[in-house]
Amino acid sequence: MRKSISEWSFPADMQLNERMVLAKEAGFEGIEVALTEDTDGSQHSLGLLCLDSYEEDAPRIVGAARRAGIEISGVATGLYWSYSLTADDPEERAKAMDVTRVLLRSAHMVGVDGVLVIPGNVHATFIAGCPVVPYEVAYARALVAMRETAPLAEELEVSMGLEYVWNMFLLSPLEMLRFIEEVGSEHVGFWMDVGNMMPTGFPEQWIRLLGEHLVRVHFKDFKRSVGTIEGFCDLLEGDVNWPAVMDAFAEVGYDGWVAAEMMPPYQHAPEELVFATSRAMDRILAMAP
Repeated sequence: MRKSISEWSFPADMQLNERMVLAKEAGFEGIEVALTEDTDGSQHSLGLLCLDSYEEDAPRIVGAARRAGIEISGVATGLYWSYSLTADDPEERAKAMDVTRVLLRSAHMVGVDGVLVIPGNVHATFIAGCPVVPYEVAYARALVAMRETAPLAEELEVSMGLEYVWNMFLLSPLEMLRFIEEVGSEHVGFWMDVGNMMPTGFPEQWIRLLGEHLVRVHFKDFKRSVGTIEGFCDLLEGDVNWPAVMDAFAEVGYDGWVAAEMMPPYQHAPEELVFATSRAMDRILAMAP
């Protein structure tokens, strides 16, 4: 497995090229970049990948990664919390489709074959005022969205990894598997986040059931005794059964990118989070049979 880290694990005011240099120094092979929306010019000034300028941003980011001696491991985005593929508003759904197409095209431009897609949500308790969408309606809308974008993913040879991310949707590995099979594209699979299903399940079970569909992997840890979003913690500090998780990855034969997604950075000496995460990942990856 190849060790990467999400750009979200760094201070929000740090330049992307500086994040790359720090990640390389800490021992990471790759960095996962994120597509963002620039409403005030701040994201452009940090050198990030932006929705309205990705065609200009992508070559610059590739050059920065080359100079830092690090690879780009994948492309994610937080924009699905602003634009949901299952929203009641058709204009919002259309915007979410645009986001998905830009994700695919920008990933192709930076030379990676996997993007993170949140296929929609029924509700998200951590977003103030988030509406509730009937489950069956969300399912039908998400299925349409994935089937409509799958041809572009196939054309660009970039796979969409669907993530379970506290969206009250596709709540079990069997349901996620059914949904992926109903989409019916080899370029629509599963983006595994080890920490996200900890409140309601066991990541090693998700890995075994969805192993043939794995696109990418996120490492996080979680304390079940906390139970809320504040339960996310440093790797090896929570309740993830890492030996069981690594056994499951070995059983399904996954040996691709695994990116630490640690948010937010430490309040003081935030760069230490990057080094501590790298050391923890080395210990976890060494647990593989």
